[in-house]
Amino acid sequence: MNILLIGSGGREHALAWKLAQSEVCDTLFAAPGNPGIAQEAQLVDLDINDHAAVVAFCRDNAIGLVVVGPEAPLVGGLGDSLRGAGFAVFGPNQAAAQLEGSKSFTKEICRAANIPTAGYRHLTNKSDAFAALADFGLPVVIKADGLAAGKGVIIAETQGEARAAIEDMFGGGFGAAGASVVIEEFMTGEEVSFFALTDGKNIAAFGSAQDHKRVGAGDTGPNTGGMGAYSPASVLTPEYEAQVMAEIIRPTVDYMARRGMPYSGVLFAGLMLTSGGPRLIEYNARFGDPECQVLMMRFKGDLAALMLAVATGRLADVPPPEFDNMAALIVVIAAIGYPAAPEKGGVISGLDRALAQTPKGKLFHAGTAMKDGAFVASGGRVLNAVAMAATVTAAQKKAYEMIDHIDFPWGFCRRDIGWREVERESRGLPSAQS
Repeated sequence: MNILLIGSGGREHALAWKLAQSEVCDTLFAAPGNPGIAQEAQLVDLDINDHAAVVAFCRDNAIGLVVVGPEAPLVGGLGDSLRGAGFAVFGPNQAAAQLEGSKSFTKEICRAANIPTAGYRHLTNKSDAFAALADFGLPVVIKADGLAAGKGVIIAETQGEARAAIEDMFGGGFGAAGASVVIEEFMTGEEVSFFALTDGKNIAAFGSAQDHKRVGAGDTGPNTGGMGAYSPASVLTPEYEAQVMAEIIRPTVDYMARRGMPYSGVLFAGLMLTSGGPRLIEYNARFGDPECQVLMMRFKGDLAALMLAVATGRLADVPPPEFDNMAALIVVIAAIGYPAAPEKGGVISGLDRALAQTPKGKLFHAGTAMKDGAFVASGGRVLNAVAMAATVTAAQKKAYEMIDHIDFPWGFCRRDIGWREVERESRGLPSAQS
């Protein structure tokens, strides 16, 4: 079958790389794609916000499956338009995508389905938000309610920082995403990402990862879309995973179905492993970026066949997802100035040399373009260096060896991705292969 992949980042490059390997994939198209994705798929000059144009393309090219990578098209209802025209779609409809599109919606689902999460208040104006701060201790978490490209979360250490965050959000600092805010209690523990596939009824676990959202070493500085990750996350033990499936994922899927908005696609749960057990931080309606890249490196099955089973309600008919026992680690190379004002246009070279050094390595393009025959930076997060090895420590070493062969003086990366797991491995603690 012919497949259309929507998106243009590192996540989509990883998906394209895996989809292109599928035995059921004839022609893979990508819109809009990037120079890395062009190595795996035929790029299409298509406005993904023009739903009629996307539907027409699918009809003209006999598309058998549409895979929607980023969240914005899902929240915008692209899945509804395609399903309404008779196409199989991997990704939820607009109503179900509210699990990512509205943090207050997700909190309401948690309350109704008794899903463990942080205490919260949803506020629609600045004065009420200021007053609500009295209900919380410090630190306190201030979130823009809508989509903010992974940057609409502020962990305020003082009342002044909390008030400044609220002022910024209601003042338009995060655009329409900050029209209302969610104030949450600060949860203590270790964060982990868990992924599950569901066709609206059946559920299959799809691995774990731990990412690094802060821009600076030691998890300092402002939040970003993600500076690196590794998989599997050993802190999410098999016992924890079973608890997450029973107390968080399954109740969510069942409740969404009862509400008449069944969820189909990948459900990405950001979790906090607290002293009282796993609690939901937030949901995403798509694969994480950069978590997707390490999951795709480890996934051993036919991705297109699996996604088609999800899209057509046949998840129970296919084997459970299987992953390599090796660890995968990704380091994001970003443009100087990211996340505030990344410098674009810097020339990138040495990619072939970097890959030649690491047989089990891969470079995924995130924010690149071609100019005068050379790769240049076109976004904040530019390249992803991914390596696999028996341990996270070894995978980390290989990933940085790849990066050291890349010539991109206008870029930077964190040099401590995977540090928690590296510390655990140095103490001889067991790593869970999940």
